[in-house]
Amino acid sequence: MLRRWCILLAMLALTVGTAVAASSASAATTSAGRLVPGGTVHLVGARAQARGISNQANSTNWSGYAATTGTYTSVSASWTQPTGTCSGGDQYAAFWVGLDGYGSSTVEQTGSDVDCVAGTAQYYAWYEMYPSTSVNYADTVQAGDHITASVTYTGNDEFSLAIADTTQGWSHTTTKSQAGAARSSAEVIVEAPCCTAHGATVSLTNFDTVSFTSSAADGSALGSAAGLAQITMVDGSGGAKDSISPISGGNFSVSWVSSG
Repeated sequence: MLRRWCILLAMLALTVGTAVAASSASAATTSAGRLVPGGTVHLVGARAQARGISNQANSTNWSGYAATTGTYTSVSASWTQPTGTCSGGDQYAAFWVGLDGYGSSTVEQTGSDVDCVAGTAQYYAWYEMYPSTSVNYADTVQAGDHITASVTYTGNDEFSLAIADTTQGWSHTTTKSQAGAARSSAEVIVEAPCCTAHGATVSLTNFDTVSFTSSAADGSALGSAAGLAQITMVDGSGGAKDSISPISGGNFSVSWVSSG
């Protein structure tokens, strides 16, 4: 979703009583005023230039793992939708799989959210072909649901974005076109969407811990991918907003630390 060279375009114009979405770095608003995912990675600090296996990078909006040296055709993973604990103000957390966004200007992705809006946790699933805005599915998502998702390049600039909630019993496969996609990264990510009307990354929902399983790039375990980057989300002072476990095959977890 957000890219390494900190391409922060001002994204939101808020008019009186109405949220109007315009995302540069990685978010948009719905008519209800919620922020939803979208955009490339924002890497920060000295480690932002690092590449390669066991490479550790800091980002203001992403955490997780990304394969970064190749041209990728598919990415997939499963997770259990975390419970959001809401306290003080609006907060947001997205969990997704995607191609691109770590060193390129597009992102093809699908996943789920838990957002705290007016003190209440809201759960939903979505897809996005950034720089177009994200599209929410109307199906029910609840804490504890088992989610599986994948993004696959099918040729001729087309991508198949698939997501299923096997607990609720629904699934979607959406085919979209994206001309010029580099397919230069494949990632499994937790995101705090960017940005507010002032260009700042939004507060991260307390999701406790999310465990990703069977994460794969091009059909092989993500942990075995060349050029694997471990990305930790940090706040404006460099403090960790979450912590990431080592990846074992395709399995790893991300634990919330701070809303930032």
